[in-house]
Amino acid sequence: MNKQIKDKIFADIIQKPADFVFDERVAAVFPDMLQRSIPGYPAIINMIETLTSRFAQPDSNLYDLGCSLGASSFSMLSGLKVPNCHIIAIDNSQAMIDRCQKMPVKKNDTARIEFRCEDILKSTINNASVVVMNFTLQFVDPASRCQLLNTICSGMRPGGIMILSEKVKFADQRVNELLIDTYHAFKKANGYSDLEISQKRNALENVLIPETIKDHQDRLIRAGFKSAEIWFQCFNFMSMLAIK
Repeated sequence: MNKQIKDKIFADIIQKPADFVFDERVAAVFPDMLQRSIPGYPAIINMIETLTSRFAQPDSNLYDLGCSLGASSFSMLSGLKVPNCHIIAIDNSQAMIDRCQKMPVKKNDTARIEFRCEDILKSTINNASVVVMNFTLQFVDPASRCQLLNTICSGMRPGGIMILSEKVKFADQRVNELLIDTYHAFKKANGYSDLEISQKRNALENVLIPETIKDHQDRLIRAGFKSAEIWFQCFNFMSMLAIK
């Protein structure tokens, strides 16, 4: 794999600010961006392998919705212990999918990964035992989130799981501001400047729309999942496990 390129997208003053997009520039530095921007990201990816090993069912599909560079897909592939599975990795960024298709894939006789460039709102979900949305739902129009979760749950097998990782907000404004400030300190400790943090926050303002933990739990239960509980949280980032 190529040497990881450092994220410097927001290092210089941007004269004409624009919304954040997952283009080739972002795809090129995405591994570094994730490592330095999402607290606990490696732990979440590692646990996707563990959860896949426990919950994947034979002769089923596994979905990585909003796969970006495929970290969750490759983790699922490593965790698979049952036969005849199909991993379907979907992203609407052609730049991300192009890079995924060039990555070396660890051999696993139990499954293969199919990368698709398409809109997850138009994707068909069927015969699924594991579905991962790793920091993806936050980029979906809030008006479309309920229907998307309904579609996912309807296409899953009983006993299947959904792993939903998201940046969240908190109803208590003081707590919300405290955790945002703490998160920004985390980014500074990882080498981002105040300018980078500010410019990226502005670029994401109209693109990444966070919700509360309760919003996510209530939506998952309404969609048909029997349970939806947090298994990981650090600052204003969390990952939830929903079981059908």
